[in-house]
Amino acid sequence: MNHKRNALGRGLDSLISVGEVQTGGSSAINEIEVALIVPNPSQPRTNFDAEALEELAASIRELGVIQPLSLRSTPDGNYQIIAGERRWRAAKMAGLVTVPAYVRTASDSEVTEMALIENIQREDLNAIEVALAFRKLIDTYNLTQDRLSERLGKKRATIANHLRLLKLPAEIQLGLRDRKIDMGHARALLSIEDTKTRLKIYNRILSQGLSVRKVEEIARQLGEDTPTEKPRKANSAGGYEAFERELSNYFPTPVKFSRTSSGKGSITLKFDNDDQLQRLVELFEKLR
Repeated sequence: MNHKRNALGRGLDSLISVGEVQTGGSSAINEIEVALIVPNPSQPRTNFDAEALEELAASIRELGVIQPLSLRSTPDGNYQIIAGERRWRAAKMAGLVTVPAYVRTASDSEVTEMALIENIQREDLNAIEVALAFRKLIDTYNLTQDRLSERLGKKRATIANHLRLLKLPAEIQLGLRDRKIDMGHARALLSIEDTKTRLKIYNRILSQGLSVRKVEEIARQLGEDTPTEKPRKANSAGGYEAFERELSNYFPTPVKFSRTSSGKGSITLKFDNDDQLQRLVELFEKLR
């Protein structure tokens, strides 16, 4: 029986297994007044494209809301969105009075988790929103990256690569959020240590339309031009940059590789706080 890596294909009920989450409620579809529905304050999606919403609203005017929302009732008589905020927004734009919805029973923590996973499952989030969702799940449920990988059916490297995006300057994160650059550009920028240089190359990407390959080439040249106390000995592949990048992809923290002409060297893992140190310790324990 193949249980591994299939979590995202089985729907929310089977996804919500962190902390043995259980939700209840009728499986019947209800018609709920749009005016009584309120958004989830823990919604990980922060960017709703206006043009895409207009297109969805036009479709809803013609066909109605095809996929019901998932809601939970609140003490004040309203309904909070668990999944489907984009449909709710478009329904309001289309002038609908009611929308079809499942009304479920769920705690605050369960709603937060379902909102995160539902968006990740649908791949509606941009790269930064995904990274923030991963970070929130890790911090809220005290998960390791390996454990989160098992829960979401995502490769551990995918989770690590997204989390590393949060180390970029805010301006670059916003550009990635707004899809001015893509993940390939961002990963290439991560290999540049100096923040000012990162921002300079980022602005060149925007103004000159640099390809990912071009940014990788620039980053590699910058690394070669950086003066070091002892030169790095090249191997048959032309250097150890690829190895350093591979280590950086595996560890959730910056990795510095250095090697002298005599063959001596070091691999340095940096950490900013006790939480990062603990994650490194847990990772080494798993490797051992």
